[in-house]
Amino acid sequence: MAEHAAIVGAGVIGAAWAARFVLHGIDVKISDPSPHAERIMGEVLDNARAAWADLGLPEPSEGSVTFCDSIAEAVAGAVHVQESAPEDPDIKISILEAIAEACPPETVIASSTSGIKPSVLQPSIVNPERMLVGHPFNPVYLLPLVEVCGGDLTSAAAVETAMATYASISMKPLHVRVEIDAFIADRLLEAVWREALWLVNDGVATTEEIDDSIRYGFGLRWAQMGLFETYRIAGGEGGIGHFIAQFGPTLTWPYSKLMDTPQLTDDLVDTIATQSDEQSGANSIRELERIRDRNLVGFLQVLEGNGWGAGETLKAQRDRLG
Repeated sequence: MAEHAAIVGAGVIGAAWAARFVLHGIDVKISDPSPHAERIMGEVLDNARAAWADLGLPEPSEGSVTFCDSIAEAVAGAVHVQESAPEDPDIKISILEAIAEACPPETVIASSTSGIKPSVLQPSIVNPERMLVGHPFNPVYLLPLVEVCGGDLTSAAAVETAMATYASISMKPLHVRVEIDAFIADRLLEAVWREALWLVNDGVATTEEIDDSIRYGFGLRWAQMGLFETYRIAGGEGGIGHFIAQFGPTLTWPYSKLMDTPQLTDDLVDTIATQSDEQSGANSIRELERIRDRNLVGFLQVLEGNGWGAGETLKAQRDRLG
């Protein structure tokens, strides 16, 4: 039997995981009870193929995609299992238990959860030492970052194996050494999200205006340098020390509400939904995905040409597939 990766849950994230494995020549077996799973998988794989062609990557020798009738069938003999079920601990735990019962005892089981600690998910599964979090970013077939976080019971060997598996499919694995809710990236995103909700709630800005402030401004800087390197430059010749000395005192000013969040009333949700429809409703979700992918392709190609940031991951991917 040929080695394969197993995908349990093939929604937006799971299907994109499958696409990344497939386009690296790895067979994939999928378990998902949704009647729409095969359609979604086909559409996401088409998007991934188009994005890779736009990147100018070598035409891949694709792995196969097989939909299975059960979790057990999908994970039997798998070299890696990626669980991407709904973000509910009870649902995930029951699925992880079924995965662990059926897959080889040494197979790493990774959850795509964006915020649940692996120590919450692993205690009841068979061989819990091989379970960890592998948190990706959408679209998984284009964005290279994956946060790898082990729990109290996770072995160092499982972390090392997962890091190697993700690197083999041209990802940038980031080891989250301290187990923490929401890991690293989503904690940063959550802070921005909370502030954005307040800006809409208080009538300061619309959803489009907030998005414009990101995509025309600091988002472009973050895309290639991140936060600390950007602020290092902002400090001029004095570096980040000068920046902190100059702007550090403003941290005591009422610039942010941080953990405070407006109540998500029906009125606020309706306001956000209406503004979002006005902003983006002219395009379907699949059209928005293709626009997003073309933009990301352009960013990645420029970064590759400059030998910088995520462009280095793309260069390694091109070399690996060439």
